[in-house]
Amino acid sequence: MMKKTLILASVIAFTMSASAFAATTQPTTETTQKAVCPAKVEAPAQPQMHKPPKRGDYKKKQEAFEKRLKLTDKQKEQAKQLRIKGHEQMKPIMEQIKAKHQEAEAVRRSRIAPQMQQEKLEKINMELKELRRQAHEIRMQNMKDFEAILTKKQLKELEKMKKEGREKFEKNHKRHPGGPGYGPKPEGPCPPTAPQD
Repeated sequence: MMKKTLILASVIAFTMSASAFAATTQPTTETTQKAVCPAKVEAPAQPQMHKPPKRGDYKKKQEAFEKRLKLTDKQKEQAKQLRIKGHEQMKPIMEQIKAKHQEAEAVRRSRIAPQMQQEKLEKINMELKELRRQAHEIRMQNMKDFEAILTKKQLKELEKMKKEGREKFEKNHKRHPGGPGYGPKPEGPCPPTAPQD
């Protein structure tokens, strides 16, 4: 009986010392943030990731788009080829953008010095900016190529559709005082602080 009590006591003592050791060696999120916040490390802007439309929804929207523009069968085939070409051009850039965001996340989670962390994140930001510029150019060129296959009447209708799309976007993304997205964004991984009196 005495032997069992001693074994139990030593197991409890080991467990307590192991948890105490873990508590002193692993920094909490709060202490990690305190180490990073004074340097004001700016995280790369995360792209607003919207869920891709379901295949059926996308097909319906595409059909409605083609119907409204009154595309001929020949124009539909040309538009399809342009979409395939655009997708092939965009795919490697989107993969690089995704990889850069993963790299930035790894840097933010690392325990390197705040100054070095900031320098690495700034470099990633610059690379992301260049990749986004390339993606924008591909989209613009794709749109120009598409517009080149349209008649004057179809171009007028397309302009009207673009205007409607912009108005809908602005209506759905209005910023209200005190609402989400209002005011300056906090820098780095630090939570916003309450205003001081």
